[in-house]
Amino acid sequence: MLKGRSSGLLLPIFSLPGGYGTGTLGAGARQFIDFLAQARQHTWQILPLVPPGSGDSPYMSPSAFAGSPWLLDLEELAQRGLLTQEELASARYPQPDRVDHAWLRKNRPPLLRAAWRRDADTGSRAAFLKEQAHWLADHALFMALHDHFDLPLDQWPDDIRRREPEAMERWGQVLADEVDYQVFLQYHFFRQWKALKAYANEKGISIMGDLPIYVSADSVEVWAQPQLFQMDEDFVPTAVAGVPPDAFSDVGQHWGNPLYDWAGHREQLFAWWTRRLQNAALLYDRLRIDHFRAFHTYWAIPAGAKAALDGHWEKGPGQALLDHFAREVPELELIAEDLGDLDEAARIFIASSGIPGMKILVYAFDPDGESSYLPHNCPRDSVVYTGTHDTPTFVQWLFDQATPAQREFASDYLRLRADEGFGWGAVCGAWMAPSALAIAPLQDVLGLGADARINFPGTTGPENWSWRVRADALNPDVSGKLAKITRTYRRG
Repeated sequence: MLKGRSSGLLLPIFSLPGGYGTGTLGAGARQFIDFLAQARQHTWQILPLVPPGSGDSPYMSPSAFAGSPWLLDLEELAQRGLLTQEELASARYPQPDRVDHAWLRKNRPPLLRAAWRRDADTGSRAAFLKEQAHWLADHALFMALHDHFDLPLDQWPDDIRRREPEAMERWGQVLADEVDYQVFLQYHFFRQWKALKAYANEKGISIMGDLPIYVSADSVEVWAQPQLFQMDEDFVPTAVAGVPPDAFSDVGQHWGNPLYDWAGHREQLFAWWTRRLQNAALLYDRLRIDHFRAFHTYWAIPAGAKAALDGHWEKGPGQALLDHFAREVPELELIAEDLGDLDEAARIFIASSGIPGMKILVYAFDPDGESSYLPHNCPRDSVVYTGTHDTPTFVQWLFDQATPAQREFASDYLRLRADEGFGWGAVCGAWMAPSALAIAPLQDVLGLGADARINFPGTTGPENWSWRVRADALNPDVSGKLAKITRTYRRG
């Protein structure tokens, strides 16, 4: 149950301003926190902190627990004497508007390895490894092996792919330095994140994390605990994840993640999910669980099928898992991403869970019907959004995707004005809703269009997971106007 009445902004860490090719946990993050405080906001929602995987997506990560090394604050490492000013200069990237993931993969590792070679604090790394033993040792060896073979997991040599004891011992010795390097990356990531979260909390800002419900087939979880997934003995999924046609795609989405084996390893999966949420409770103040409906029923696409339409619904763990979460991780406030195709049974499951769901403004404006997403229909125990990382920005939707009738209805309902900026009308519409929490992507506050979209679901390409904001957009005029709207609708 959400308490009070508040608001916040959605912005991924990689979208923060800064000169090093991507947003980081450094000065740009603190500038944004200061901006949020000046704008009377109390929530910063981010996307998953995990290393990006296939398609540079944080929802296809090689690890469910690790942090992305690309987000490390290089300037802070330099202050600790681990990087030189010349090395910092070499890490600068001239394009401030987009993340160039290929450039990062090529240029960032040599710099981070130089920092690792200078870091003599092996004691702190050893203590961190012991503290995070349930995931970090496997993660470090997996990443070291991945870099060594430069191949996905299903193409590794059989003995190490199957974790045969002799191979594990041999490769652990051969790659001991590489394993330590991976521990170094995670130690400094978690140290920097802890400091940043403390800074946000001191400013009255809560952090809302985002938890992908699935892991990648090319991940340490599949390698270390293959029994948890619907896979054959060769690490090939027997069925994969996706969704049928919905508001995001007319043909559905074929994600390709391995599915959990709830029927065969329920107890082990409950324990693994508990560790995931316990880890999240250390990182965030509240947590959005992506594709929450899969706890009720999940879309299973048979192995080898090319189309999402070839899938079918299977039964998930249901309320028993949610009850388990409430007992084991009671301090973590959860938000259910309950979008997409929901039948009546799934709707009842989410409603009865007691976990707030999401209402999305860009899907509200049916000119002929009554949408549950219209602000006046949003229940108090919900989170209302102008849009998400997967939707068009409000301005993009209004001018590129809305029908003339939808555009007219939205304009009348929100009292949109060109001289004010159409994004502000969307913010006012969400902020006035009964929902206890209102969230807008920063792009909607800034009134940006299609060029600022974070992700186009079902696609891969450089336009996804790459948009960045410039520092000068986080100015007093914007924060002042947002503060006034927030106060007007009694959210801060």
